[in-house]
Amino acid sequence: MDYINTTKKVLIIEDEAAIADLLAYALHREGISVDIAYNGASGLNTSKQFIFDLILLDLMLPDMRGFDICKELSNEAQVPIIILTAKSDIVDKVVGFELGAFDYITKPFDVREVIARVKAFLRRADQEVENKVYTSFIKVTPNLSVYINERKVMKNGAAIDLTPKEYDLLVFLLENRGTVFTREKLLDAVWGYDYIGDSRTVDIHIVRLRKKLNDSASPSIIDTIFGVGYKMVK
Repeated sequence: MDYINTTKKVLIIEDEAAIADLLAYALHREGISVDIAYNGASGLNTSKQFIFDLILLDLMLPDMRGFDICKELSNEAQVPIIILTAKSDIVDKVVGFELGAFDYITKPFDVREVIARVKAFLRRADQEVENKVYTSFIKVTPNLSVYINERKVMKNGAAIDLTPKEYDLLVFLLENRGTVFTREKLLDAVWGYDYIGDSRTVDIHIVRLRKKLNDSASPSIIDTIFGVGYKMVK
């Protein structure tokens, strides 16, 4: 086993239980956490509840068109997708890629090939993160700045006292400006998958951040998307 990272999480959306279970077993052996959804509706719901590093999506699902799911996942969750399908038509492949799919594997397949492609993608994603140069200074507004290396936030020239989680939440939203996150996804990203609290924790921290960071003369830097969650304004 040349790739073990238990922090990685993959969602399998596949209605054929034998295939889904086989893939899950093989991924587990590689140290990758796996969730399975046996239909499109369940897959979409699961994708909105947790943060995944990759989704394996079957196009031939009983309740929804796979391309519709792919489009929604790409637009909302922005999670990389590998399509699994019995369709080999080049038009379907092109459509899949245009809708945001990262890769396309035709059935019947050797499970070893799927696992190899998943591992290759996860390695590449990790390498991109390692190679990415993060600025040590983020200008949030003319009066608000974040110094990443020092974990320091300055407002109007004075340091703002943030708790570690308030700071982590702020930086996560800043690094994903314009992206809407559900409370559950923020919990997973900032507090971790094993956190036992509920989504009210996010609401409380958002309220505290706004109180500490907002300028009374300007709109809030964190938008509430009613019925969904929060995003950092661009």
